[in-house]
Amino acid sequence: MPRRRSERGEGNLGCILWLLALALVTLIAWKAVPVKIASTQLYDFMDEQAKFAAARTPPEEIAKAIVKRGQELEIPLDKGDVHVSRDGDRIFMDVEYTVPLEFPGYTYQWHFHQKLDRPIFIV
Repeated sequence: MPRRRSERGEGNLGCILWLLALALVTLIAWKAVPVKIASTQLYDFMDEQAKFAAARTPPEEIAKAIVKRGQELEIPLDKGDVHVSRDGDRIFMDVEYTVPLEFPGYTYQWHFHQKLDRPIFIV
């Protein structure tokens, strides 16, 4: 009985391509998900500072706390990346940074710009 190349199970190239695509997606997720989680945690910290510390803490101290928390989360932040200001009963926070994601043969620069504008609650 002659074998035909068009029969199911004979094409190995399609399987290899799908495995390569799966490996690529897994690598991207492996590198990007922890960075996104850290970015979200930093934003949550900024929100907490706006809610609870803004009424009694100077903006410079809040900016230092944000930089410190960013360093704890392994986010490349320095003083110049964080801007905190007050205007009446509102607080404004602006954090901008870039995280390099290194892949074999390529480095992607993932840019984050997080803004926060909240009313100051006096407790």
